[in-house]
Amino acid sequence: MGSEVLEEDFDTGALDPNDPNYDDLNPDNGDVKMKVTQLIEAPLKNGQPSGTQAKVKLIYSAIKEYYDHGDTEEAYFTLEELPWTPEQRHLLVVTAVEAAIDHKPSHREMTSVLIADLYHHTLMEEHYAKGYDLLLKNVDDLALDAPAAPTILANFIARSIADDCIPPKFLTQYIGQIESDHGAVCLNRAQSLLSMRHGLVRLDAVWGVGGGTRPVKHLVKKMVLLLKEYLSSCDIEEAQRCLVELEVPHFHHELVYEAIVMALENLDDRSLVLMTKLLAALQASVVVTSNQMKEGFYRVYEDLPQICLDVPTAHSVLEKFVKKCLAEKIIDDAVARKMPIR
Repeated sequence: MGSEVLEEDFDTGALDPNDPNYDDLNPDNGDVKMKVTQLIEAPLKNGQPSGTQAKVKLIYSAIKEYYDHGDTEEAYFTLEELPWTPEQRHLLVVTAVEAAIDHKPSHREMTSVLIADLYHHTLMEEHYAKGYDLLLKNVDDLALDAPAAPTILANFIARSIADDCIPPKFLTQYIGQIESDHGAVCLNRAQSLLSMRHGLVRLDAVWGVGGGTRPVKHLVKKMVLLLKEYLSSCDIEEAQRCLVELEVPHFHHELVYEAIVMALENLDDRSLVLMTKLLAALQASVVVTSNQMKEGFYRVYEDLPQICLDVPTAHSVLEKFVKKCLAEKIIDDAVARKMPIR
């Protein structure tokens, strides 16, 4: 990371693709040989660290603290207090990813959440682009110490695209421009992750860890993406699988809410029919419990006046949708009767 390091290897088990716990989406999700990296103190100038190495050291310390407390807001305030310029902000992306390479999948998930939460605050699109550009150019060196580095970097790039931190076109500029084998592996994997079916939704689980600790706004975005892809593909089983993979059963009311609102906003019978079929399937399979289903409907009822400001016909469309859901036994009479009267 631009600084001298002391490295200590801990062999926690061999990585075997034939092992039943092996996950090709996240090769480090099982037992791995993990390298723990410690940064040596940077030289001090007037009692304060100076130069790029010193900035990296300070960033690294802030990230290590974040790994301990897990609060992105606290990490934001810590990073904002650092003595750096806007032109140096890309070092946060570089340092965070390099630190995550040397840590567990759960820490990589925390890192992805952090750099996504810092978008339009500490970090802007150009900082992500410059940081990932430097990492791509340095991926051969990273692979010397961590053979899985190209795959891990690809996961981070694809996740940042899914989180809207950088646009998909970021990858296209490197087509035919990367000469290193590790760089090519990285780019190909990132493209594959983004192009797989329901890729943007599934990337939320790219590190193979549960979603219960993810910020609400990220879960909402993933559910909206899931619903949009469902309306495009009409694949109920895939939509259900993606919802289960988010691992947030206590938050399924949000999917119900977003499904209804999307149907109201689209103003077409096709969306009403498809959303009815999806909710019916989720209820029949008990992926979404009756309590979560009710809460989703009640939230729409509560927000209906605000929804009507954007969609004047929302009330009449909702009335039609509620009748469909009642007929399909998605909801009972008690939920239907609570729909607001005009």
